[in-house]
Amino acid sequence: MNSYGNIFRLTSFGESHGKAMGGVIDGCPVGITLDLDFIQSELSRRRPGQSDVTTSRKESDRVDFLSGIYEDKTTGMPIGFIVGNENQHSSDYEELATIFRPSHADFTYYSKYGIHDHRGGGRSSARETITRVVAGAIAKIVLKQKNIVIHAYTSQIGNIKLSGGYRDFDLSRTETNAVRCPDPQKAAKMTALINKVRREGDSVGGIVSCVIKGVPVGVGEPVFGKLQAALAAAMLGINAAKGFDYGDGFDAPLFKGSEHNDEFINDKGRISTRTNYSGGIQGGISNGQDIYFRVAFKATATISSGQNTVDIFGNETVIKTGGRHDPCVVPRAVPVVESMAAITLLDYLIMAGI
Repeated sequence: MNSYGNIFRLTSFGESHGKAMGGVIDGCPVGITLDLDFIQSELSRRRPGQSDVTTSRKESDRVDFLSGIYEDKTTGMPIGFIVGNENQHSSDYEELATIFRPSHADFTYYSKYGIHDHRGGGRSSARETITRVVAGAIAKIVLKQKNIVIHAYTSQIGNIKLSGGYRDFDLSRTETNAVRCPDPQKAAKMTALINKVRREGDSVGGIVSCVIKGVPVGVGEPVFGKLQAALAAAMLGINAAKGFDYGDGFDAPLFKGSEHNDEFINDKGRISTRTNYSGGIQGGISNGQDIYFRVAFKATATISSGQNTVDIFGNETVIKTGGRHDPCVVPRAVPVVESMAAITLLDYLIMAGI
């Protein structure tokens, strides 16, 4: 299962400490002019070493396109690309060759395949999300031509969270701080919390919120291809993602039907809704309103303080992990959430013939 999508489809390859990460994008519309600087800027948003709240691993994450593009335009052929791994410290992981790290994929990979790449997690590493950001950047370019814009931001770190929804903030301020939170005051508190848990040898989780504007009516394939189900699958396939909800989500049970139903109105000759508790999707199909959702991420599994575990022989031991790791995955997950939303939405737009 190294491919995602139906028509606009990404197949990814590579390991964290291999020579490169790479992918093949199939089904991209022909004749799309690609802004290569924009694609690179999206990778820079995800890359390690960009601030003091991320891992210190230094990678330029320069993408090299191998096929499917001629004179900066898509040809309709498979788009092949690679991103080299430049700054691996495999020696940091030598003592982990036979030890299962708590809450990592080591045990499950070893149990399923009889082998696992302990160097940074191998294929299970979040470095694989590089390929999703490349495909997502291309999808964003196509979606922009359709006046569809995707914006994700950090809405919670630990117990520090924003009060209100996406309409209550100037989302253009998201990229003005290291944690990618549109509220400067809350961003400062989130940064302080991340630095505190880092000093303690620990980690912390949080929530990424996302809004998609400009989606036309009719995107989504009932019954088993509902748009929200596709978005959920896309988000829960991201490393460390633990929860997904859209619209009012888990707050919906707090309201009565009379309070929560989105009443239809005639808005200057266009059918619309007075409210948008549904999150822009009804019956699995987009209704023309903003689509918004949240993704919950757990605290980073790799921490430097001691933890109890066992080795591949079942011997109990204590592990203290070295290496370079994010004390919180959320800030770097923001562009990944946007990318998976873009890939999913473009794929479904193509299937709907829009």
